[in-house]
Parts: sequence; C-alpha cells; structure tokens
Amino acid sequence: MRYDIQTLRGDLFGALTSTVVALPVALALGVASGLGAVAGLHGAIAVGFFAAVFGGTRSQISGPTAPMTVAMTVIITTHASNLTEALTVVVLGGLIQMLLGLAKIGRYVVYTPYVVVSGFMSGIGIIVILIQVPPILGSPPAPGGAMGAIRAIPEALAAVNVNALGVGLLTLAVGVLWPGRLAKYLPGPLLSLIVGTLLGVLWLGGAPVLGDVPAGFPSLKIGIPAAGFLVQALQPALILALLGAVDSLLTSLVADSLTGTRHNPNRELVGQGIGNMVSGMLGGLPGAGATMGTVVNIRAGGSTPVSGALRAIFLLLLAVGLGPIVEPVPHAVLAAIMMKVGWDIIDWPLVARLHRIRREHLFVMLLTLGLTVLVDLVTAVAVGLIAAGMAHARRLERLELDRVVSVPLLDRAFFAGEHGPPAADRYSARVGLVALRGTLTVASSNKLVGVIGGDIKDHEVVIFDFSEAVHLDDSAAMLIRRLLEVASAERTEVVIAGLSGSVARTLRTLDILRGISEDRLTPSLDEARAVVHDLLNGPSTTG
Repeated sequence: MRYDIQTLRGDLFGALTSTVVALPVALALGVASGLGAVAGLHGAIAVGFFAAVFGGTRSQISGPTAPMTVAMTVIITTHASNLTEALTVVVLGGLIQMLLGLAKIGRYVVYTPYVVVSGFMSGIGIIVILIQVPPILGSPPAPGGAMGAIRAIPEALAAVNVNALGVGLLTLAVGVLWPGRLAKYLPGPLLSLIVGTLLGVLWLGGAPVLGDVPAGFPSLKIGIPAAGFLVQALQPALILALLGAVDSLLTSLVADSLTGTRHNPNRELVGQGIGNMVSGMLGGLPGAGATMGTVVNIRAGGSTPVSGALRAIFLLLLAVGLGPIVEPVPHAVLAAIMMKVGWDIIDWPLVARLHRIRREHLFVMLLTLGLTVLVDLVTAVAVGLIAAGMAHARRLERLELDRVVSVPLLDRAFFAGEHGPPAADRYSARVGLVALRGTLTVASSNKLVGVIGGDIKDHEVVIFDFSEAVHLDDSAAMLIRRLLEVASAERTEVVIAGLSGSVARTLRTLDILRGISEDRLTPSLDEARAVVHDLLNGPSTTG
C-alpha cells in the first residue's frame, strides 16, 4: 500500500478521534483497577504504541479494556501481595502472549466457542457494573470484586453521598442518551466526562474527586520479585495472556470486517505481548485490542498502524501535563462512564436470543457467566471450555453415528450371480456389513461399540467397509480394535474393504489390523464379496 498525504491525513484524524475516546475510559479503568488513573493512561500509551508498531492488524487501537482491567483487579486482590508482584504478572502475561505468537498458534485462539466468549464477556460486563455501585454512591471501591461490591452496597446505601449520586446518575444519563449519530463529532465518554466534571465543580460539590494525579513521562515501576513468586504467577499470567489474546483477535476480526483486510494473528499476539510487557514495567494496566477505539479510528479515516502509534503519542503528551486538569473529576463520574462501558460489554444480541439457542449452548453460556461473576475468571474460562467441548462432542456423536451403517446382508441378495453350493436358507443373513463413513472421533467411539458390537455375534462374517471413511482419530481406531476383538471372541470372520489414505495409515500405525491376514484386506466391497463367498461356501468351482 502506498502511503501518501491523504493516508496520513486519515491516520491523523483517526488518532485524534480515538484519543478523545480513549482518555476518559483509560482514566476510569485505571481507577477501577485500584492502581489509579495514571496506570490506565500509561497502559494506553505503552500497549497502544507497541501493539500498533509490532502488531498484525493495520488499523487496530489497543489499550486497557474492561475485561483486562477486571483480570488485573483479580490479580491485585488474590494473586499478588504488592505492586511489584502484580506488575510481574502483567509482564509474564505479555511474555506468554508474545510466545504464543512466535509459536504461530494465534489463529487457534479464535476457535474458542462463541458461547464461552459471550458468557465470559457478559459476566465481565456485570462485574464492571457491580464494582462501580459503591463509587457512584460516594463510597470508596470495595475490595473482593463483584461479591465484595455486593456485600458493600448496603453500607454504601446507608451512607450515600447525595451529590455523588446525583453527579453519577446525570453523567450516566448523558452517556446513555447521547445519540450515536453525534458520537463521531463528540464521543459519548468524553462528553460524559466534561458534563459530569462541570456538574461536580459548579453545582453538586462535595462528591469525592480524583485529587492529586501525578503528571510526567512514564518511568520504570517494576521491581525484582521473589524467585518463588514466579512459579505461582504463571497461572494468572497465562489467563491474562489468553484473555488478552481472545480480546485482541476478536477485535481484529471486527477491524477486518470494516476494512476488508486480513490481519496476521500471530504477529498481532507478538505486538500485544510486547506492549503488555512494557506496560507492566512502567506500572500501567495490561491491555488488548479495544473494539470501540478501533471502530472510531477506522470511521475517522485511520487505515494504517501509524494511527495507533500517533494516538499513543497524543496520550503521552496529555500525560505530561494532564494532572491538574483531571484532579477535580469526581469518582462518581468515572464510575458512571465505566457502568456504560460494562453495559455495552454484555452480549445483548445473544441475551435476546437465549430462548432460541440449543439447551447445551445455553447451559455453557450461563455456566461461564455465573462462574465469572460468582467465582473467578480462571475457573470460568477453564470450566466453560470443558463444558463447551463436551457439548460439542455430544453434537458430533449424533452426527457421526448417523453416518455409520450396520446391516445384515441376505444370502440371496449378497451372493446373487455367484456360483457354488447354495445356502441352506437363502433368506439367512450369514454376512453383516459395517460401513464407516466420513469422520469418526472420540465423540462417537464409545457409543459405536454399543451400536455395532451387539450385531457382530449374529453373523458368521462381518465386512468392515472403509470406502467412504475420511478420517479416524486415535480413539476411533482403538474402537475398531475392540470390535475386532469382539469378532474374534465370537468366532466371527472379518473382512476389511476399501481401506486407504489416512485411515489406513492410522490403523497400521497403531497396529490395529494385527491378526488380519492380507487376503482379508480387499480394495472394494465387490472384491470382499468374493472373499466372503469362499469363506462360507468354499472356493468357487467355476472357471
């Protein structure tokens, strides 16, 4: 792509517009995390710049996001005893992200089932709303995440600061009611910040405010943690890395849909990892691809990584002298902005269709959502993926079983046209056919034993027809071994037909066909008929 003055103009406007959107959200996320407004701003600068320069999505805007902030809050409260340990987890998470990209497994991250992502994101949206209730009532943020906020609500209601509540509700109303068609001229979060702050300064004074906010360039904040902490930091760091990877790559897909381009998922993870490592070292929040900022950037004309880098530079210039400007901002204003962000994170399109989705998918979504809110993010992701995998396997089981045929073959039909001694009963079914078609995996292997195994003893010979089989995984191959053992125990002869390709390689690699002589392996069902004829009636005497 040729970079010209028109492209630069679009990137400049995109950077300016996304800066305006990012500023109030970064401040609010910083406060919500417990690290302070500056941490949100420095995270937006570090992640935004390095993810743009080294990432793989041309027009993506990166920075602190609500999911990553909720994860950071959990890290601060449950996995770290001091700031150094918390920032170490962020750096390790960035390192893991970078390694995921270098290992070229970025494209697999987006295979996370949608119902798991939906339940997780909706749960995070609910958490964001819940933890902002005490601040909007004029109380300090409650420790302990969503459950801590719920326990603190009665006390906050008893000691409600009316001015803080008034400022917060009016700010929230501005954010909710501001028309979307005007947002491209004045973004809702910025308008909410301005209106809420003016209300707090000019009319509803007495609400708790940010107060002293240090200004200046970011500096190194991380120290050297205890050696033993690095081991226990791996689990939260891995969850942080995976959450950031999913968040970023889903945003990359949104960017692709708007621009008609294709992102490089592995390179994107490398860029996000570098950004999070630098952010952790500078005391900033971890970040990911920000959907709202990315959409605003693209619609304002941003089309290359230059827009993301410029946006980070603009935020850096603001950070140098921003302290005195944001000191009078009420906490309730930032809480209201975060409530609107949390509301937007909830997957309302899927929520509106809950009564239409399959029961197993509904169960996975609600399970993931409930564990996210009531337990923790690690448990929610792990259990959600396991439940989704089991639901998917159950679906595959039905599909795969539908492609398996187990039928008796009447002598009069199977040996039509064959010469030799006639069967005692032309309507007997001395031969059974098991036709394995398509793909067979662990999902259906155990059920297949019950479906097919009982039929084997009813015949003198069973033909296993693999002519239309495309793939067998190791579990399905071991199923074939079990079926062959059943046939051997029942003294039922076995003929294999149509075995080729990857199916043949799998069975031979696992030594499944040991004990089956070469004359029982036939290229097609027609050749298998001749072998079966000889087994039952003796060799043909014609010729």
